[in-house]
Parts: sequence; structure tokens; C-alpha cells
Amino acid sequence: MSTPTNPNNLESFWMPFTANRQFKANPRMFVGAKDMHYTTAEGRQVLDGTAGLWCCNAGHNRAPVVEAIQKQAGEMDYAPAFQMGHPKAFELASRLAEMTPEGMDHAFFTNSGSEAVDTALKIALAYHRTRGDGARTRLIGRERGYHGVGFGGISVGGIVTNRKFFGSLLNGVDHMPHTHDLEKNAYSRGQPEHGEELADELERIVTLHDASTIAAVIVEPIAGSTGVLMPPKGYLQRLREICTKHGILLIFDEVITGFGRTGSAFGADHYGVTPDMMTLAKGITSGTVPMGAVMTSNDIYDTFMTGPENAIELFHGYTYSAHPLACAAAIATLDVYRDEDLFKQCADIADYWEDAVHSLKGLPHVIDLRNTGLIAGIELQGFDGEPTKRAFDAFLKCYEKGLLVRTTGDIIALSPPLMISKAQIDDMFGILSDVIKNLD
Repeated sequence: MSTPTNPNNLESFWMPFTANRQFKANPRMFVGAKDMHYTTAEGRQVLDGTAGLWCCNAGHNRAPVVEAIQKQAGEMDYAPAFQMGHPKAFELASRLAEMTPEGMDHAFFTNSGSEAVDTALKIALAYHRTRGDGARTRLIGRERGYHGVGFGGISVGGIVTNRKFFGSLLNGVDHMPHTHDLEKNAYSRGQPEHGEELADELERIVTLHDASTIAAVIVEPIAGSTGVLMPPKGYLQRLREICTKHGILLIFDEVITGFGRTGSAFGADHYGVTPDMMTLAKGITSGTVPMGAVMTSNDIYDTFMTGPENAIELFHGYTYSAHPLACAAAIATLDVYRDEDLFKQCADIADYWEDAVHSLKGLPHVIDLRNTGLIAGIELQGFDGEPTKRAFDAFLKCYEKGLLVRTTGDIIALSPPLMISKAQIDDMFGILSDVIKNLD
């Protein structure tokens, strides 16, 4: 006879990226969600200022997506991805190829952004080896970069707390400097004016190691998890030029910037820079079913399509690659984006959002404000010797007042669902203003 479970027993679940003891002493439980709001266990409505974790771009519990998942579960729960296929996997790949920049027509499916990053790094290494250029093994990331939590991702990532506990990580990884410059760029609207020259640090790394040893560079178009850092004007373009010059693959981690977050389909579109690979996740299913993908250039894909036709071209994949429920959710999500023109809605409301963000200038403790599309970073002056405390206090007070925000360090990050209205923006920044005014 099985032992009945106790939903009030919080001890068994080791929560990710959470102060477990603090949370379990005073838990914050969501039990429902619809459109722009969560419902708490106490029955309160909480305005979602973060699209869950940057992922519910189409809003919560959208009927077309829910119905697609239910229908797929009733038809076929699972199909093996090795040596077998199912129609929705190919349909989704074609839909993504239509959306991504020209020449990126191939999708390799994963189950998360972390897996997508590790997949892209492996494809980069294998690509050069397949071309007979196997000395290109070095990977280049960036300080303060976040590329998920796999060993590849934390190796090329540059957030110290994500790295320091886990040993020496991958060998042969270097990092470019981050682009955050409060002294020159505080309170920028959109892209900062200063910092394009920081891309030339890649040339210094090339001089140190020689381009013949470097496989790929990976950056986020907008560095999200580190605190919402916008690329300086010309910076991404300069990175593209340097990578092309030296035969280095450029990977954009679009897990956060993808699917309308900037007002364009992808950060690559927004900034007019086409990488060789893009990692996708989060908004691909609006957070409903875990899924990720790597979009590759046609050149990369075609390079592998050689040798005997019955030979496996890439020895890589996951049990749940192109899972039927995830594919159904993703196709329905793309339909919602298209039918409701949510990317354009984001672009249309971006100026209103920008003004709301910068209305916080001059409030106590606010030392910088940053925005693009429906993204914002509100940087607070931290307490001496107690980093993260002031922003976390703001997080708790916002939650009490009915607003979900996210914090990283002493930075409040905002990224609401793309369906947000002007009235909801007013509500969000009204709460934020009251909370910030009353912080210690």
C-alpha cells in the first residue's frame, strides 16, 4: 500500500536557485495562472512582471496552446527521436526556419536553453573537425554572460557564483570583458552610446592564441540573467566582423531575447546581425512544455551531410528531442504569436514601456535604468557588505503588493508577457515606485 503524499511537506523538494531555508520558512505558492496574472494559494492575483522566468511570452494558459497539448497527449504521448520521426517535429523545424534570419534553415531540438547551449558548442567543435580544422577547440564567452547550467554553459558563462563551486570546468575557454559601464552609459534608453571598442578584445584573444585554435564565440544579444545589459551601439556588428575575418563561428544565445521580447522575432533581427548559430528555448513554447533548439546556418548543416548516407552525421541528441507534446505546444504558441501579432504589439508599446521605466529616475537608491522592447533593468545601490539584500527586499515587497519581479544581484529585472496593456504597465510601475520609495 502506498504512503499518501503530504502537499504541505516542503522538505523533499530541493529548490533550484532558491534560498531553501528562507523560502520554506515563509513559502510563496502559485496555484493558478491566466493571461497576465498568477493566483497564489491564498487566492491573491499577482501581476506577472517576468513572464514566469522570461518564458511565458504569449501569456499564461492560452487556450490554443492548452488545447494543442491536450490533443497531442491523447494522440501520441511520445515518439523516439533516434532513427524515427513524427510530423510535428518537421513542421516545427520548418516554421522556425521561416522565422529565423535568412540562411538559418535547420533546427536541432533540445529540452532547455542549457542543453541548447551545450549542443551549439558541441556542433561548433564537430563542425571544424569535420572540415579538417580540428585544431579549433577553443571557446570564447564573456564576463557576466549566462548560458545555462550545463558544464559547457557555465564554462563559457561568466557569472562567478554559477562557476566557483564546480571545479575547473572545460579547458580552453577564454572570456571577453562585459559591456556594463555605469560611468559612461547610466540611464541609457535602448543601446548605450559607449562600448563598441570592447568587441576588439576578441582581437586580443586571437593575438594570444591564434585564430586557428578558436572554434566559436558565444554571447547573449542582451545579457539577461546578469542584470539586463544592453549591447553598445556597433558592438555586435563588430563581433560579427571579427568572427568572419578569422573564421570563428558566432553563436547568439537567444534564449531570453527570442520570440518577440525585443519587439522583433529575435535579437539578431532587432540588431541586424546574423550569427552562425542561435540557441532558443523559453518563449518557443511560452513556457508550457520544456523545449529548446539550436538553429544553424546552412553551411554548418551541409558540412555534416557528407560521407555514406547510412552513417550518423552527429553523435549527439536527447531522449526527449522534439518531444511530441513540446512540438505541439510550440506550433500552437507560434500560431498565437502570429494570429495576435504579439511581436508587433511589443514593438508598438515599447516607447510607453521605456517612459515608464525611466519614470523611476531620481527615486532613492536607483543608480541606473536600462530598457529594450519589453525588457527592463533597474539597478539599485546595494548595502555595504550585503549584496543582493536591497533588491531582494524589493522583490518580497512587490510580491506582497501583487507584482512578481525578478532580481539578480541588486538589479530588478522585468520582462512581462507580450500581451501586457498600458494600464498594466501603469500598475506595475506604480507598485515599483511605491516599493522603491520605501526601501531601507
